[in-house]
Order: sequence, then C-alpha cells, then structure tokens
Amino acid sequence: MQMKSTSAGGPKRLRTDMGRIVTIALLSMVAGGCQHDGVTGPQVAGWTLVDPEQRHPILVSQQPATLSLHISRNADGLTPAQRARVLEFSSRSRASDAGNSRIVISAPSGASNESASMQAADEARKLLIDTGYSETNIAVEAYPAYGRDAPVRLSYMRYVAEAPNCGQDWSENLARTYQNTPYPNMGCAAQRNLAVMVANPADLLGPRTMTSRDSNRRDDMYEKYVKGKAVGAAAEAQTVQSVTSGQ
Repeated sequence: MQMKSTSAGGPKRLRTDMGRIVTIALLSMVAGGCQHDGVTGPQVAGWTLVDPEQRHPILVSQQPATLSLHISRNADGLTPAQRARVLEFSSRSRASDAGNSRIVISAPSGASNESASMQAADEARKLLIDTGYSETNIAVEAYPAYGRDAPVRLSYMRYVAEAPNCGQDWSENLARTYQNTPYPNMGCAAQRNLAVMVANPADLLGPRTMTSRDSNRRDDMYEKYVKGKAVGAAAEAQTVQSVTSGQ
C-alpha cells in the first residue's frame, strides 16, 4: 500500500524550513564572533566617552589644612617663630587656594591658657590682614578646652586634585580594532600629569575671581577720551598724530 504525503509540497517545504534554520544559525555565529570587536571603555547613555577628560576625570575636592600654635599661659602674644609660621601658612594658603576660601582662627575657651590664646589669636588675625586677607575672609571662633593648655588653630579648606589610575585596562587589542575609537588608556597619562603638576587645583573647576580694577588709570584714560586726546602709549600717540597730520 502506497503512503501519500498529507501536506502539499512536503519535501520542498521541508528543505525551505531547514534552509531558514541553517541561515539563522550562521547569522548567530557571525554575530557572536564579531562581539569581541565592540567598543570598550566607559559609556554614558549608550554613547562612548571619547574625550580623555571624561574617560579619565580629575576629581577635585576640598580638604582641611591646619596650623596648630601651642601658646604658653604666660605668653605675651606670638613668638617670632610662631609669627613666621603664620606668615608662611598665609602665603601657602593664598598660593594653593587663590584666596577663595576663608581662614578660621580657633582659640580655646575655658583652658588654662585662654587669655594668652585670645591675645595670640588676635595677633594672628592682624598678621593675616597685613598679608592681604580681608576681614570678611577671616573668622575667629572659640572651641571648648576646659582645664588644660590647648593650641590656637588656623585652618582653611584647600583644594586637592586626585589623579586617575592609568595602565590598568588593556582589554582592547590595538592590532585588531575596527571601531576607530580611542583605546581605554588613551589620554590618561596626560590627565594624571596635569593633576600632579597643577599649582592650584581650584583652577580646574573654573576661572579665578577678578582682582580690583585700577580706577586711577581708568579715570585718566576716560578723561583723555572725553578731551579727544590719544589714549594709547606715548609711541603709539606720536604715530597716530603723524598719520593724521599727513607727515
């Protein structure tokens, strides 16, 4: 007895289905083989970070810098050595912070050397003003220290740059890449050197505050402008006069 196929075009349809299965399997293998060539490194919202400043950021934070001065209960203000330390501390704070942070002078309250410490704190405040700090950038406060000699502390928040760690990611084969994107460690050394060498880490956050203008010079130039005189340098003024007179 001869058996008949119950579906139309059975052998032909079977071959077509098998061909589709083989094609899908081959595409999966090709996709899996190319997966290792994908972009590596930090990504944000699906986009690869190409800029080294974003891939290897420099972290800038503030940390306290403190100077402790031990004042004797019979002391009459600061000693010459302590005055020198205050001046050095003020110079270092202005160089590393550009005067953006205020200095806090903390004197002990209730200590056996309270009176001498208060006098030393006031002298330190005057020294800071003499070095260029304004009174609004200096704060004097008391802290409890009962029954013992305690130091006078000068402190401010200094900016610190934390350099990125480099040379740890060699996951990408530089001899076989098809993405034309920076490799993981590219630009990291430059970022690390910048963080180590920068004199004032606050400059990495934004521009410094402007200094006060030279009002005398500005008024002088404006007076010349009103009178129609040359406002440039002397040599430039002579050149302008020679050109206008036709010489």
